Amino acid sequence: MPERAAQVVLAFDFGLRRIGIASGDTVSRSAAPHSAVTVAAHGIDWTLIDRVLNDFKPNLLVVGSPYNADGTAGALSAAADHFAATLAQHSALPVRRTDEYASSLEAAAELKRQRASGQRRRRVQRADIDSAAAAIILERWLNREQGQVAGDETGGDD
Repeated sequence: MPERAAQVVLAFDFGLRRIGIASGDTVSRSAAPHSAVTVAAHGIDWTLIDRVLNDFKPNLLVVGSPYNADGTAGALSAAADHFAATLAQHSALPVRRTDEYASSLEAAAELKRQRASGQRRRRVQRADIDSAAAAIILERWLNREQGQVAGDETGGDD
């Protein structure tokens, strides 16, 4: 079986105040957080998102789906769905969805652990947590998709 070319993937952790962003690829299956986009009173800054899309030239986008522990839709589900649909239309790229349950809690705990151990010097800020959560969301998606073609339009959790 021939090796697949690496595909660049961007992930978004949608929030009403900030949208965390992370990048990764389908070969390394690892993700790195990037600066979060602040959501202002007038809405999402699509210029900043366009800049990120232009810088990374991703093949695919992943947006976290906020579910509760019992699997029901979370309070931000409708807003996250709207963001994902708008992102797909705006970028003309395929958008996949994946469960983001507890990703922010996991990200906060990891960043605090790094700070306590001395690996991280700078104080942990909310934007750091949002982008670290986006990295967790992306790694979950990448690991779940193993064995599937990352560009396959049927590979989402919609």
